Amino acid sequence: MIRFEQVTKRFGRVEVLKALDLDIDSGHRVALVGSNGAGKTTLIRCLLGEYRCEGRIAIDGLDPRAQRTEVLARVGFVPQLPPPLKMPVGQLLRFAAGVCDADPQRMVDVAGRLGLDAGRFRRHPFVKLSGGQKQKLLIAIALGRDTDLLILDEPAANLDPEARHIFFKLLAEKQDRAAMLISSHRLDEVAALVNRVIELDQGRVVLDDRVADLVDLASRLSCSVGLLRADDAFARAIADWGFRGDATGLTWTGTVAGPDRLRFLGVLSRYAALLAQIHMDEAQAAPPPRESAHA
Repeated sequence: MIRFEQVTKRFGRVEVLKALDLDIDSGHRVALVGSNGAGKTTLIRCLLGEYRCEGRIAIDGLDPRAQRTEVLARVGFVPQLPPPLKMPVGQLLRFAAGVCDADPQRMVDVAGRLGLDAGRFRRHPFVKLSGGQKQKLLIAIALGRDTDLLILDEPAANLDPEARHIFFKLLAEKQDRAAMLISSHRLDEVAALVNRVIELDQGRVVLDDRVADLVDLASRLSCSVGLLRADDAFARAIADWGFRGDATGLTWTGTVAGPDRLRFLGVLSRYAALLAQIHMDEAQAAPPPRESAHA
């Protein structure tokens, strides 16, 4: 699917990628992790054909630089920072669909599942959307069409918990047909989404590990959290996850997307001294719906 052979990228005298060799196959969901400056963004931009580099990169035998139009038609990309596009939302959807000969209504439908009524904002400049709205629209553009490769750079950073759960369900619908490269500076943010972890450090691969593929991306956890005493800071933090407290403020209940379990436990760990009990039950998830014939 994806092959990097002795890929080196320099900016002036600085080598950001250093003779990098890497293969990623269809069905691999890869966490690309590393500190700032490790080379993650440069690797992604080389893969998208934005940068010239030494060595060879191929996506199903296609050169992403020389055959960029053909490659981008098969790649869904969600950037970490939304581009400052002034075009209206409707025009952006038509343009994005035209690049890959897709139906823009599919993108509108995915945005709706994420909680964004794209039709309502069709004349609204993209740049004036909120951070969460921009993220939902970019995810809808990436996932609302056929793709062989998904490249996601901190994809769920601006999503509310319910939208994150829907996003994970959308990934579950794609997981058997597309390779996924999910970039993050924190492994705990993406660990439950992936079956392979690649860590970069100073432009080299320092870890390439297969991990247990046990988490159902579409699953939910029913959770209850008990406190030793009520706390306003805890209440604000857990309310952001959609949890509700009882009249005493000592018991909180809600649901967490299965792939978000580690992230949620990380939030709870900040209040370890307050915790009396944590109970989590995983419900049986329904199988993901099949995409329509025109999908």
